[in-house]
Amino acid sequence: MAITAADVKKLRDLTGVGPAECKNVLTETNGDIDKAVKVLKEKGLAAAEKRSDRATNQGRVSVKVADGKAVLVEIDTETDFVARNPDFIALGDKIAGIALAEGLSEPNEELHGMVKDLATKIRENMSLKSIKTVKAPAGAHIASYIHGDGAIGVVVCVSADKPDAFNSEDAQKFVFSLAMHVAAFNPAAISADGLDAVKLKEQEEIFRKQMETDEKLKEKPANVLEGILKGKINKYISDICFVDQAYIKNDKIKVGQALAETGKTLGAKLKIESFCLLKVGG
Repeated sequence: MAITAADVKKLRDLTGVGPAECKNVLTETNGDIDKAVKVLKEKGLAAAEKRSDRATNQGRVSVKVADGKAVLVEIDTETDFVARNPDFIALGDKIAGIALAEGLSEPNEELHGMVKDLATKIRENMSLKSIKTVKAPAGAHIASYIHGDGAIGVVVCVSADKPDAFNSEDAQKFVFSLAMHVAAFNPAAISADGLDAVKLKEQEEIFRKQMETDEKLKEKPANVLEGILKGKINKYISDICFVDQAYIKNDKIKVGQALAETGKTLGAKLKIESFCLLKVGG
């Protein structure tokens, strides 16, 4: 008999087993749900439902870049041993490729099913946690960076007012270094303009309260206190804004300065358009 999607879903709901295995067993049992459940239990596969409550604190970020677009995918699992499994790594790459080709910005049932199938095979709880996409404007360049065993994945997009600026290997290496910078320093925004005004105000109030309880500042005049507060805010912004952070390749200058100097060398004006960071468990 023909096996329908509804049959597969019913068996999945009963056992927690991935769709591919459910379809195979339903075919084997001629569509008999009860027999299919029994077969899955005998194979030890129906335990996937029990595994679903186990924590997934390990995992891997995968990235695909093509045609001015980039996709980052995070799949979590229980152990670092499985996170290094070739099938697990291949699955992340495959899902990233599908998401890129189909323009997906969040997981769908098909992709969740692919993860469930591998979880069934390996017998470890897994979850497709996140899909992030970055689109580059015309003439911009996207660089990606995966840190370590895939614990962190980054994409950075930089544009130039000179169309062929990124034909230069030096330009491409520079954008890659910016991706490494993001992995190391995890900026909150490109510049102060991109910061959440409410959160910035909250941080200002925190600094103000801290200063009110600082015995060393008790006798300072109001204008001096305001200057100290402004300095604290500026330092806070420089710590969390991409262009204001000390550049990873040369901590004597800021990222914004490195951007300007590299652009001058290339004969072009460079601009960071966007960036995205995914961190396992983050």
